[in-house]
Amino acid sequence: MTALKRKTSHRKPAVKTGEPPFRKVLVANRGEIALRVILACKELGIQTVAVYSEADRNALHVRFADEDICIGPAPSGKSYLNIPQVIAAAEVTGAEAIHPGYGFLSENSHFVDVCQACGIVFIGPNAEIIRTMGNKAQAKATMKAAGVPLMPGSDGIVETVEEALVWGEKIGYPVIVKASAGGGGRGMRIVNSAEEMPDMYNTARTEARASFSDDAVYMEKYLLEPRHIEVQILGDLFGNIIHLGERECSIQRRHQKLIEESPSATLPLELRKRIWDTALKAARAVGYFNAGTIEFLLDARGDFFFMEMNTRVQVEHPVTEMVSGVDIVKEQIRIAAGRKLSYTQEDVVLRGHAIECRINAEDPFKFTPSPGRITALHFPGGPGIRMDTAAHQDAVIPPYYDSMVAKLIAHGSNRDEALARMRRALDTLVVEGIKTTAPLHRLIMDHPVFIAGTYSTKWLETYLAELEKERNDAAHAAHPPAH
Repeated sequence: MTALKRKTSHRKPAVKTGEPPFRKVLVANRGEIALRVILACKELGIQTVAVYSEADRNALHVRFADEDICIGPAPSGKSYLNIPQVIAAAEVTGAEAIHPGYGFLSENSHFVDVCQACGIVFIGPNAEIIRTMGNKAQAKATMKAAGVPLMPGSDGIVETVEEALVWGEKIGYPVIVKASAGGGGRGMRIVNSAEEMPDMYNTARTEARASFSDDAVYMEKYLLEPRHIEVQILGDLFGNIIHLGERECSIQRRHQKLIEESPSATLPLELRKRIWDTALKAARAVGYFNAGTIEFLLDARGDFFFMEMNTRVQVEHPVTEMVSGVDIVKEQIRIAAGRKLSYTQEDVVLRGHAIECRINAEDPFKFTPSPGRITALHFPGGPGIRMDTAAHQDAVIPPYYDSMVAKLIAHGSNRDEALARMRRALDTLVVEGIKTTAPLHRLIMDHPVFIAGTYSTKWLETYLAELEKERNDAAHAAHPPAH
């Protein structure tokens, strides 16, 4: 085990206005979400502890925390996912609570159990809720019992290829084989016919085992042109649960979100309200508390089906904050301290429209990683623009972690204004030294399908194929083959 290296800051404590929820919180994450939590704690008058790997020694979340402590070498398994090191860091610094951010340990029920055993508050739901909703098959059973609409699919785990073939015929092709313990697009395979089933089923199980140490899979009907709609939930320990409206997250590549917006551009009011009410029903079914997201797939007929619940703050939470005026991270911290929600459902008024672009350190068209040093940087500003980032000039984007550099958020009084502001922001964003996905985002903002808001989760893949063909045709025209 790597020895903990502690450096204590001599910064003055934040000025306190009222009794803070906690005296000191450790942030068990890195990058923009770690910085986001630290800034929320500053507003609440809470001292913060940053943990970091050796690769993040000079990161902004380390610089702006009140204390910082090294928990291991660069690989996340030896640092940010190293539960003994994280707990030791909390104990040596006297942190009362741990905020996990998203990713890493945020949905690890064992970590929650360890926190509880050590007398440390986990800022999130309890381990039982995380286990129930983290296991996809168990989550589906829970939602079915609650009357939440489900995608037609198998009754739990599918143990063999023969059983998968039976379910394929019963559900009707195409179907999707999904890892029960999975997420992020891993352990998932689309099957279009019985002939494809053996290979796809075995591949999904192999990938699930490698990614999650659990090869259990289940099956669902596969929708050809679905939309991904999710509802932000907040609940407290007193049984109060509210929603903060929905987000449209259908601009995806290989199940990875690139652009999110709130509200959805084309949902009829009656359907929107039914989705909200169903999300609240789902949250109440598990006694949910803290921040969470209920995710649905919506088909062309207006039927929607429960997909999963994320028992943590989402990457795309800023768009909801912009339209609702609710600071979701501060509410998380207050709820974990045993305080009631600051809002009733009647207090929540959704205003305007917000769009978020994930600016990743990747080739914008090939999506290959582009780690390295940022040699020049300019962030956009002006009315309605928000940047959530831990990047700065001369910062190094390491190859060990998620490739996100920044989240660019535009808010306007309506969708047209939000789009105009996002275009302006992307035009004035400068990131040199590495490639980013910003050029692709700029193209999408001008595309008629995106402007109309009629896209599905399949649209981006089609658009990328069109762009690839255009580039190949242009290259062929510029350099025709010799005869």
